[in-house]
Amino acid sequence: MNKLLVYTIMTVIAGIFMACNNKSIEYPIAPQADVVEDYFGIKVDDRYRPLEDDTARVTTEWVEAQRKVTESYLSQIPFRESLRKRLTELNDYVKPGMPFKRNGMYYFYGNNGLQNQSVLYRSENLEDEPEVFLDPNTLSDDGTVALTGTSFSNDGKYMAYMISRSGSDWTEIYVMDVKTKQLLGDHIEWAKFTGAAWDGDGFYYSAYPRPEVGKEFSNANEYHSVYYHKIGTKQSEDQLVFRDEKNPLHFHSVGTSDDETMLMLYASGQGLGNAVKVKDLTKPGAGWITIEPSQDYEISILDVVGETMYIYTNYGAPRYRLMTVDKRTPQRENWKEFIPEGKGVLTSVNFADNKMILGYDIDASNRLYVYTLDGELVREMQLPTYGSAGISSSKKHDEVFYAFTSFTYPTAIYRYDLASGESTLFKSVEIDGFNMDDYVTEQVFYPSTDGTKIPMFLTYKKGLEHNGENPVYLYGYGGFNISLNPGFSAQRILWLENGGIYAQANLRGGGEYGEEWHLAGTKMNKLNVFNDFISAAEYLITEGYSSNDKMVIEGGSNGGLLVGACVNMRPDLFRVAIPRVGVMDMMRYHLFTIGWNWASDYGTSADSKDMAQYLLDYSPIHNIKNDGTEYPAIMVTTADHDDRVVPAHSFKYAAALQAANTGDEAKIIRIDSKAGHGAGKPIAKVIDEYADIYSFIFYNLGVEPIAKK
Repeated sequence: MNKLLVYTIMTVIAGIFMACNNKSIEYPIAPQADVVEDYFGIKVDDRYRPLEDDTARVTTEWVEAQRKVTESYLSQIPFRESLRKRLTELNDYVKPGMPFKRNGMYYFYGNNGLQNQSVLYRSENLEDEPEVFLDPNTLSDDGTVALTGTSFSNDGKYMAYMISRSGSDWTEIYVMDVKTKQLLGDHIEWAKFTGAAWDGDGFYYSAYPRPEVGKEFSNANEYHSVYYHKIGTKQSEDQLVFRDEKNPLHFHSVGTSDDETMLMLYASGQGLGNAVKVKDLTKPGAGWITIEPSQDYEISILDVVGETMYIYTNYGAPRYRLMTVDKRTPQRENWKEFIPEGKGVLTSVNFADNKMILGYDIDASNRLYVYTLDGELVREMQLPTYGSAGISSSKKHDEVFYAFTSFTYPTAIYRYDLASGESTLFKSVEIDGFNMDDYVTEQVFYPSTDGTKIPMFLTYKKGLEHNGENPVYLYGYGGFNISLNPGFSAQRILWLENGGIYAQANLRGGGEYGEEWHLAGTKMNKLNVFNDFISAAEYLITEGYSSNDKMVIEGGSNGGLLVGACVNMRPDLFRVAIPRVGVMDMMRYHLFTIGWNWASDYGTSADSKDMAQYLLDYSPIHNIKNDGTEYPAIMVTTADHDDRVVPAHSFKYAAALQAANTGDEAKIIRIDSKAGHGAGKPIAKVIDEYADIYSFIFYNLGVEPIAKK
């Protein structure tokens, strides 16, 4: 780095603003420094580097000034409160969860409508009134403590549960006595990306060393290690089970087989897959056996049944397959194909009594199939429409439940009879003022720039005219092998009932068609993702669904990068853009928290001159036009506890955007407090956020929404 003399670190206070291109808004001056970074001879201006220090006084004062500007802007929108009221009404419905059985008791999550967090219930049978087993709403006054996972010991005595605070990825683990529901004294801190894998009267978990005070949410995380905690002891006494001193940037997670005879260790973080080791827990002092040393393939050990290990993998099968191997000689060269790769992408495997239920993605929609334990297909499970389905089952009993959801289909729970193949509705949902039969979902396949056909779901009111005047909310992601399947959102109803089209594009970089589809949107192929998204908007305009004056784009995280990059590439194509918690600085993303983990998709500026140049050419912060080109109205969103994509990305992007000559449309940033990357966000905060997002969208589309039943 070539860091020159810092020539300005400005104190930002209320009332000190700089003039901007939007005649109705004056934006706070961002702190700046004379910083030029050198990447293989490529000089890159990084004047907003001071905003990376999220605890510095100049940053916190700039943040508060931005909050005042944003609140001033949004508070003048006349229908903001009516939208908030309507969103509250739409979210106020009972949300049932799938039952799952543990040691003779049924457990399930439920939400009575507006509870900030769903409650875990239990009962001896599903006909009786259940009792509250764990209510995370009691763990904080404002719902910002979220229950992120549970794990029951195999003897049924204990349940470990994981929580996060204010949306952070940091995890704490507590333990309950299952019979009495009493909280024990066990408490694990600074865990991350972990569950609790039980072995006797204790469990394995993964954690980082205690971070530097004041840098808990920004500094790079290193030495993700595995520990064993015995119930009734202090965390300081926990046994270190595994740490890789040579590879501090690897993740390490563990699991145990159902019979607690095998410990499985997964290493990931710097490849497209994960390495795997196993240890025989029945033999004291047994060493690790390496199944796969590289991180080139995704490998997951589903379970060990007798001497047979079942393995889910994309090794030799870009769309994934199921393998078996003798647990005594589990190395990859000994694997045998059990269920071969199919035309769809194998996404899930669930044991159910003496059967298996396999989930596949076919054209971005879930399908479920029942197989025997000999690998023979029994039947396909019939689902209502395009959608997503999850399974609750066990090889210990024959009860099967599944949850189904789609764009206009709130999550419904079904019982499934393994013998007959019949599904029976168990729990359904009614939302006051919403009738799913008023809407339709279609799937289209449109050509991208290079001719590749891209699938896209469109949901809208029946009878919609192709008049080029319909508002479109175009959403995409396109990264990290993540598939965008159909799913329900109460927030989305508000858009649909106001005549909007919701468009969900299944871009390359995702997992919709397996690893080849994923790789087609990574590293030097990343432009394919942006071209796919731009082509989606162009298709919707060409086919008469909408126009560029009615086109709204939104995406979060990697999708925030997508929105930022596409706005820079085609600012003329969109009317409103909402980049949420986005990766906006492609030159430095790998230096914060777990950003280095994204290198397998992005590459880094340290890899080579060619890679640095490629990243620089689309990095949202570095490609904002400054020549009077008209940009759409933009509202950036981030949160103060986002330790996945640190707020500095959005801070620097907003500062650069506000300072540039990009026309008169608003360029504001919404900075949430006591919130993170999105997971576990209390419903009250979700409603507030979407009230602001929709207010900004409708206001800048020039549309006055109807916000009532």
